[in-house]
Amino acid sequence: EILKVLYRGARILILDEPTAVLVPQEVDELFDNLRELVREGLTIIFISHKLDEVLAVADAITVIRRGTTVASVSPQGVTARQLAELMVGSELPSPETRESTVTDVVALSVRGLAVHSAEDRCIVDDVSFEIRKGEVLGIAGVEGNGQAELVEAIMGMRAAEGEIHLSEHDISAWSTLRRREAGIGYIPEDRHRHGLLLEAPLWENRILGHQTRRPNVKGPWIDRAGARKDTQRIVEEYDVRTPGIDVDAAALSGGNQQKLIVGREMSGEPAFLIASHPTRGVDVGAQAAIWDHLRAARAAGLAVLLISADLDELIGLSDTLKVILRGRIVADVDPRTVTPEQLGSAMTGAGEAA
Repeated sequence: EILKVLYRGARILILDEPTAVLVPQEVDELFDNLRELVREGLTIIFISHKLDEVLAVADAITVIRRGTTVASVSPQGVTARQLAELMVGSELPSPETRESTVTDVVALSVRGLAVHSAEDRCIVDDVSFEIRKGEVLGIAGVEGNGQAELVEAIMGMRAAEGEIHLSEHDISAWSTLRRREAGIGYIPEDRHRHGLLLEAPLWENRILGHQTRRPNVKGPWIDRAGARKDTQRIVEEYDVRTPGIDVDAAALSGGNQQKLIVGREMSGEPAFLIASHPTRGVDVGAQAAIWDHLRAARAAGLAVLLISADLDELIGLSDTLKVILRGRIVADVDPRTVTPEQLGSAMTGAGEAA
């Protein structure tokens, strides 16, 4: 993408969260490239909520909160803690979770799962794992290594070989709707493609994926009053900032869209939740709220499969952490002791020899 705009002769580059899908080693390479571009006379606007990266790469920093400039500072004269307080009015939230809530009850079991492409290429190769109630299982991997296909196979959106058990039920042959009705919640990787109808009001978006269950239906009919009332509850409980529930989803910021999806998927007491990049592209306030809801659900006994490109999020929230590379689980790491750099090495295959 950077090469494309440079080829067109751009002199100003705007990079919005450009490191979201990069491991630490790749971030260092990107920053070296950016510094070289600056030396060649280009201007770069770097938008990020990762404060250590901003401090490492910026020559000047402007802090925006709720659409207003609250400070302009020099990276040499400010700390990450001070920047965080300027950004959110308080200390930067941390995903850290350390008290264990893992039980002995297996909520989801995957055995020998394999997914093939239309060209018969193996995208997910013999993946097996168990997730217990009260446990967050994190999957770390550079994007494009089979995580999306693994999620789609568990959701029944993609044909797969192998066995998937939800509690004691073999759901391998079930439709996506039946899996949803059995209690699988799904926070999708791409909220616009798989999570929302942008031109529909919030209360209609509350129904998506839950269109056969209360409070959204009465008998064979959609229960508009029930869906509207529950949407109002989600807006209040999950701090979705909106003028009302009749506003189109497209009018909300990314963070508020994501909080609506999280609220919807946490409703109806799910037995198992897939959280795929749950805080991607959201501000630090929404990020902290989503982390709090995931921690609370885990403490209440929810089993969670967490897929994220944010290594601090994976390490902080996960009870168990696995690394996926070219469709295979290649490593089990301890989230209590692993560093982002070690995880990055395993994700890129640099740690394979070790």
